[in-house]
Amino acid sequence: MTETPYVFHAGERAVQDRAGISAEWRSRAARAIRPEMLPQHQAFFENLPLVFLGLKDGFGRPWATVHLLPTRARASETTLTLPGLPVLAEQLGLDLCPGAKVATLGLEFETRRRNRMNGAIASATKSGLTVAVEQSFGNCPKYIHPRAINLPARSGPSALGERVTLDDPTTHAIISAADTFFIATSGDGGADVSHRGGTPGVLQIGKDGTLSFPDFAGNRFFNTLGNIETTGRAGLFIPDFTTGDAVLLTGHARIDWTPERAARIDGAERVIDLHPAAIWRVSGVL
Repeated sequence: MTETPYVFHAGERAVQDRAGISAEWRSRAARAIRPEMLPQHQAFFENLPLVFLGLKDGFGRPWATVHLLPTRARASETTLTLPGLPVLAEQLGLDLCPGAKVATLGLEFETRRRNRMNGAIASATKSGLTVAVEQSFGNCPKYIHPRAINLPARSGPSALGERVTLDDPTTHAIISAADTFFIATSGDGGADVSHRGGTPGVLQIGKDGTLSFPDFAGNRFFNTLGNIETTGRAGLFIPDFTTGDAVLLTGHARIDWTPERAARIDGAERVIDLHPAAIWRVSGVL
């Protein structure tokens, strides 16, 4: 079987190999990732009130953020146009220049449906940005907690954040209680943003300030882990669905393949450690 060249990069293939994924499976999986958006994916994105994005800043650090949509997105086979700009885009110095890689995750919490689209920015202004499609695929609803999202009447990229540390009580509480977060990574010329879920406390804060979380069985694409293998970097968006606040952070990440450590967490196959280099908190964004 022939593997489509554009699908899995070297870092993803390295993690797949270490996890025991066969070349035959990889070839089959490659066909699920398309270079265009199917009609049902287009309709899905056009009906969402928000999407989650993965972008790099001017220092090449990945950030996961949310993009609240004041009006409907517009989608075609080859492009996705999002009105407005991502939350904290200016404060974080996110790269919105044409050609910059961007990852997009659409998630309907009520139905647990999610689709992903990775591409490059075709154009960006203060009124919105257009992303050229490079990879489009769906994900299963596993680990998604169904919930209703009540967006504020006024919110968006103008929402102001503040630099914080893990010693800040509110920030520490949001991270410690989270059962859902989003992780942005980049590698080998592309970007990715993915959903992670578990029980409250899925994110553990170590004594040295390192955040750790389990990697459960998923679609076996290993987009996130493949990028971490390549760059050693990741960014998290950690929402508090009760208050609407969120924590955004970026830092250095590594994969711990030690079986004994993974065995301490029910269902975990490995553990990811992330040492934050910058942390922001934004109020009332969700």
